Amino acid sequence: MLKKYLLSPGPTAVPENVLLRMAQPMIHHRTPQFSAIFAETKGMLETLFQTKNDVLTLASSGTGAMEAAILNLYSEGDTIITVNGGKFGERWGKIGREYGLNVVELTVDWGQAIPVASVEAALKANPEAKGVLLQASDTSTTTEHPVREIAQLTAQYDDCTIVVDAITALGVIDMPMDDWGLDVVISGSQKALMLPPGLAVISLSDKAWDQVSRSTTKKFYFDLSTEQKNQKSGKDTTAWTPAVSLIIGLNEVLTMMLDEGLEAMFARHTLLAEATRAGVQALGMKLISSAPATSATGAYVPEGVDGAAFVKYLRDDMGVTFAGGQDDLKGKILRIAHLGYYDVFDIVTAMSAIEIALNRFGHNFSMGAGVAAAQQVLVNRFPAQS
Repeated sequence: MLKKYLLSPGPTAVPENVLLRMAQPMIHHRTPQFSAIFAETKGMLETLFQTKNDVLTLASSGTGAMEAAILNLYSEGDTIITVNGGKFGERWGKIGREYGLNVVELTVDWGQAIPVASVEAALKANPEAKGVLLQASDTSTTTEHPVREIAQLTAQYDDCTIVVDAITALGVIDMPMDDWGLDVVISGSQKALMLPPGLAVISLSDKAWDQVSRSTTKKFYFDLSTEQKNQKSGKDTTAWTPAVSLIIGLNEVLTMMLDEGLEAMFARHTLLAEATRAGVQALGMKLISSAPATSATGAYVPEGVDGAAFVKYLRDDMGVTFAGGQDDLKGKILRIAHLGYYDVFDIVTAMSAIEIALNRFGHNFSMGAGVAAAQQVLVNRFPAQS
């Protein structure tokens, strides 16, 4: 027997009680029973987003919500500024160009956060820009971007929205939508929301909805105005067939999150991130990012170790699934998740597995160093006893 552990930054582990809730007999989506669950879930989503605005649910991956944002807010020929600091930042530009937008792409080295001054300069050079689109946390490089500071810039422009892919940030870091002045916030089910893939959530500010009212881009399935009319309080349904089981699972997840409390949840993620960074660095593994994410840690594998073979060995021979690198980072890095259904002993398992694999790959290091360094941080999760 080989017990398996899912420690990748998406999809992430799903709690047992959530799996059991989703395994209950199917109910019809056009019934008062489903509408009651939907309405309660929507209210809890608004608490998680920290917004007074509607949070809409879409049966799609997070990329579907990214496309929906571009489709609904902008028109062909509009200028948008995108931040390309990784695989997912690159995606904003690809979607925008597909719909005939003029994309001003700000490129930063993978592992670097976008300088706020670069965005400010781009806005001054392109005052007609209708939006700045970026990731709060780009999982491909495990890097967080300065969302709050950039929102302060877009707030100075009457017709420029900030659109934030928070797929690996919502439920991980404190990112209050209304207080920070974020116009569009997007997330997906398979990250901190602790669900299987297939569900996206998106919320728009009044400023964003004003842009929606002026967009001439054709849309059908991803028409957010249609969704808002159907999902509003009193109707409590979706325009098209919803992902019923996932929404029921989301209801269970959000109950767990709010029972823990937002402040405690953010603190837990911060602690796990600090412990993971301490652990890999104690093993001599250099962090990828100069602005490391709270959701996942990326580190270069030691010199002489084949990163692709290393990740494969951990998964196939040891039963522990991490993520490797993409594009230029392929075969060079290891990415360790700590978002959603993760706690202290998941990090201990991660560090122990990495150490055993390094030993099997012939890397010379002090066995136990990574586990010990992580534990020195993780011990703060528990109260001291007299």
